[in-house]
Amino acid sequence: MSSEQDDLKQALLASVTALWESDSFPLRDTDRTRNLRPEILRRLLSLVMTDDERAALFNLPEGCRIRDTAKIIAQENLVCGKYVWIGEGTLLDASGGLEIGDHTSIGAGTMVWTHSSHLSNLAMKNESGNGLIQRKPTRIGKGCLIAGPSVVYAGVTIGDKCLIQPMSVVTKDVPSYSVVMGSPGKVVRTLSEEAIEKMIRDAGA
Repeated sequence: MSSEQDDLKQALLASVTALWESDSFPLRDTDRTRNLRPEILRRLLSLVMTDDERAALFNLPEGCRIRDTAKIIAQENLVCGKYVWIGEGTLLDASGGLEIGDHTSIGAGTMVWTHSSHLSNLAMKNESGNGLIQRKPTRIGKGCLIAGPSVVYAGVTIGDKCLIQPMSVVTKDVPSYSVVMGSPGKVVRTLSEEAIEKMIRDAGA
């Protein structure tokens, strides 16, 4: 390491230390912060990991990959299949219960919800931990592609082998073998095993 690089890095460490020790970097010691802090630190440290290492850190099954800046809320309520890919900036809210089937991909910037806080806002009671949060389980089948950025509403069930086109907003249940696009999302095509096999042949796979 060159002397110039060493000096720069030492100066950066000194700046971080000074910020950490200053009163302008406030940390709170509450039940809420103690519960949240380990998860925040885990996500921060995971930024230096590869996508498969990150999936292992989050105890996801065989073959899963999570790109950097993806976030899982209430991971203890996530039931995840094998070979699931989760893209950059994806938000998976599992607080109301979330299931994702084998070989499904959730594209970059997608938001999958299992709760809504709109009643808290309308009632002017948006304090943390209020009792107006509504939670509903969301399910995404196996062999699906949720192309990002898209949004899946709380309580929605998406069947197996569905293609959700980019920029879609899925507000209601989607049958298996559906192609969905738009806001609100609508089924624009129905696939079949024969159609899928032809697509694979046409792709030369």
